[in-house]
Amino acid sequence: MNISIIGATGYSGVELIRLLKSHPEAKIESLFASSQAGNELTNVFPHLTNIAQFPLEAIDIEKTAEWVFLATPSGVSGKLVPSLLEAGRKVIDISGDFRLPQETYQKWYGKETAEESLRQKAVYALPEWFSEQIKGAQLVANPGCYPTAASLGLAPALPYIDPNSIIIDAKSGVSGAGRSVGLGTHFGEVNENINAYKVGKHQHTPEIEQTLTRIGGKETIISFTPHLVPMTRGILCTMYATITEEVNFQELYQSTYEGKPFVRVRPAGSYPKTKEVLGSNYCDIAVHVDPRTNRLVVLSVIDNVVKGASGQAVQNMNLMAGLEETAGLEFSPVYP
Repeated sequence: MNISIIGATGYSGVELIRLLKSHPEAKIESLFASSQAGNELTNVFPHLTNIAQFPLEAIDIEKTAEWVFLATPSGVSGKLVPSLLEAGRKVIDISGDFRLPQETYQKWYGKETAEESLRQKAVYALPEWFSEQIKGAQLVANPGCYPTAASLGLAPALPYIDPNSIIIDAKSGVSGAGRSVGLGTHFGEVNENINAYKVGKHQHTPEIEQTLTRIGGKETIISFTPHLVPMTRGILCTMYATITEEVNFQELYQSTYEGKPFVRVRPAGSYPKTKEVLGSNYCDIAVHVDPRTNRLVVLSVIDNVVKGASGQAVQNMNLMAGLEETAGLEFSPVYP
């Protein structure tokens, strides 16, 4: 499988390089990064010396390979995808441009994207729930990092909870903000600090609501508050919902995700940690019932750069190509 990566020098792009270099069927043909065009990959990322030697090129649709990963900032892939599809490419979009209806996207992201008719051709690619739609698709929209952790954590419980009672308290490492320099991710601002941000207006809010509404079959409105914590990678979502019907939630989650290789339902009473999925494509989930408040508490952890971005993108490529879902992704978390 010949592959091109557009946006190769961001965190998702360089993670794709790491994963695809170990994939049994993948061959990276070209890397595009307009800001670094003319430079060598190893000048930008010296840790890849003797591992991946590539020139970085300006974006050129005609030079792209059969499979294209878009690891671009928001608002870019919507402009590139029409030409890529016309050229017959198979596209995995890691940005948010094709996850939401055009009007919703423009409202929450504040940017233009592709026409709605084209957006509707994209398959929203949360593989544990939509694998049949992903298989054979030409264009998939890779889910966001927070929506991945939240949706996987809440989806099995939806028939047994009040969908409009959901509260999601999420915490993420600084890599979720991307590689661009900014005051909000400056060491002096982040170190020994924790802060909420984009309260009630984070762009992943409608994506989570859309996914839970689709899976649960009932309109779902959530309260979602993200926080920035002083670590490089990882997301922890602590989620609360009012129980409407008694069920053994531990057994429910275990049966729901049986045979799903990258979701690990933890034993009753456990507390997953971000360190326990670091560098891996796993999502670890634990469920707790609080009988005093009649609430379900779900804990969900992922590595935001792998399962929340590039690892899930490779997982989706595998499904699109009819490969084993785990191809190139069967590695253990890094610990400590």
